[in-house]
Amino acid sequence: MNGLAILTGNANIQLAQDIGKCLNVPLAEVFVGRFSEGEIRIQIKENIRGKDVFIVQPTCPPPNESLMELLILIDAARRASAKRITAVLPFYGYARQDRKDQPRVPITAKLVANLINAAGADRVLTMDLHASQIQGFFDIPVDHLYGINVLCDYFEKHMKVDRKNLVVVSPDIGSIKMARAYSKRLEADFAVIDKRRSGPEQVEALNILGDVKGKVTLLVDDMVATAGSLVEAASALKERGVTTVYAAISHGIFSGSALEKIRKCEILKNIIITDSIPCQALKENPKVRIASVAPLLAEAVQRIHNEESISSLFEETKG
Repeated sequence: MNGLAILTGNANIQLAQDIGKCLNVPLAEVFVGRFSEGEIRIQIKENIRGKDVFIVQPTCPPPNESLMELLILIDAARRASAKRITAVLPFYGYARQDRKDQPRVPITAKLVANLINAAGADRVLTMDLHASQIQGFFDIPVDHLYGINVLCDYFEKHMKVDRKNLVVVSPDIGSIKMARAYSKRLEADFAVIDKRRSGPEQVEALNILGDVKGKVTLLVDDMVATAGSLVEAASALKERGVTTVYAAISHGIFSGSALEKIRKCEILKNIIITDSIPCQALKENPKVRIASVAPLLAEAVQRIHNEESISSLFEETKG
């Protein structure tokens, strides 16, 4: 891995370290601090001239701080004469406003893409975007990985559920493709919850399309924020005679009282998330399990560095 440098800000230091361990590449020394008034101060402490630089910095909570750290790190690497700069975003924040669906609203997913382009990134490596079309918002190459194999492997190894009694459930119409991919990977049936959204983060479950009575279900989605949708879906499944509900979700944001809602939801046995976002949930809530995507991201970094194809890393997502 000669010529490879891995940098990180404060967003997810542990994940960056784990990626480095998988590649046997120590993190480059970077100072990330603050000036007295709160402005971000960054200095790369070692020579990266002519190197292939990967900046691991999910734009996760606090999103504004994480995003600005990423942009400044990219700028610092560019001015330090890095040969190529790849922004590694295990979680792409500001992704929920990806289209103009109401009057006078922004498309923040495109704005953030413009900022990353302008800062000087040459490539983006990300995982489980909230909407696949965000890839097209960039004018640079985007490698979009999926956490499905990591989450499914963890589910199969630790949950010990009879596949004949398992149904994969999409919490809404928009997640049908993901649910189909999970059902194919796990060789299970799948169902869909038809719901109506009453607010930006509030939903009302209406109907379930599919046979779930007496089954064990696996809810799949790309992110959980307030956990309102998750708990609502689990409650709706319980009313339809489901015996046990599991959840496999790529990004665990857990804002507000999300962990408390999950703890109180009796029908929900476990929720499996990745470590794309740093999470102390294991200490606060035993229902939450974490599957690491460091090996997946490390392999992608290695293949990009060696100019090899990474398409095989997401072949299983085809539904």
